[in-house]
Amino acid sequence: MIGRLRGRLAMKQPPRLLIDVSGVGYELEAPMSTFYSLPAVGEEVSLLTHLLVRDDAHLLYGFAHSDERVLFRSLLKVSGVGARLALAILSGMSAEAFAAAVQSGDAASLTRLPGIGKKTAERLMVEMRDRLDGFGTGAVTAAASMPAAEAASALVSLGYRSADATRMVADVESDNLSTEEIIRAALQRQAQRTE
Repeated sequence: MIGRLRGRLAMKQPPRLLIDVSGVGYELEAPMSTFYSLPAVGEEVSLLTHLLVRDDAHLLYGFAHSDERVLFRSLLKVSGVGARLALAILSGMSAEAFAAAVQSGDAASLTRLPGIGKKTAERLMVEMRDRLDGFGTGAVTAAASMPAAEAASALVSLGYRSADATRMVADVESDNLSTEEIIRAALQRQAQRTE
């Protein structure tokens, strides 16, 4: 799986990006929230990514912040929500604002997003509420280092809730550990707790 790309920004035309990584051009789609933080074309950029494999294509999505990618991955697990709608949600409001709307049951804010009707808003509130525990209170973004943020994101993709993943990483985080070492230490500590 491709988890991050760093290279020269060769093209940006919403929602598409092209990043030149050592002579290989990677096409990505990204939410508008990511576009707002991109440098000028020709400059160096680093984005977290999510690779979506379908029968007819391999699609790569790019995100400036780990909380965007975590929310994107959570949205893909909701029935009736695909990558396009997940990108529209992230383009229409910040990850924190979305989490706050879901937690407070604010369907009106969700229905203002393109492609979200009343039924979809209700389904998002029901299915996302537990997945967003602690989201937006700094839980996902509390990990200041890139390895810690990547480790928390990896634990979420393994099935842990974002609040639990962030807590697990915070329990073991050290400036000297790589992403893999943080994940390993977090899983070992979690296994010790359940024994």
